[in-house]
Amino acid sequence: MRVAVAAAALMVAGGSAQAAGDAEKGKADFTTALCATCHQIGPGAKNLVGPELNGIVGRKAASIADYPTYSAGMKKLGEEGYVWTEENIDKWITNPKAMIPDSMMALAFPGVPDAGTRADIIAFLATNK
Repeated sequence: MRVAVAAAALMVAGGSAQAAGDAEKGKADFTTALCATCHQIGPGAKNLVGPELNGIVGRKAASIADYPTYSAGMKKLGEEGYVWTEENIDKWITNPKAMIPDSMMALAFPGVPDAGTRADIIAFLATNK
């Protein structure tokens, strides 16, 4: 019984970045994973090619009022009440094209394949309210 429970726990955690990440590493990863090419975060952050990401964890999709270029797919997610939880951010940055093929991010960003790097980036995002 214990083996079955342990195996199930490993299967659930295996491909996800839900393990606690390191926000300091995530800050560096944000730049090296090319996030900072299109997004700003922190005091004074502005919209660039992508929206600013302050407070992204817990925010509704497509909800930055002064960001005019959300894709139709992203707008639809927002209209449906989709929220950027840590789990949803993990899915998105793993492979944006799988979620919303018509988004600018899907066209320009291949995703972050490493779960540890994703966890670190998400930890960093979570520190910027």
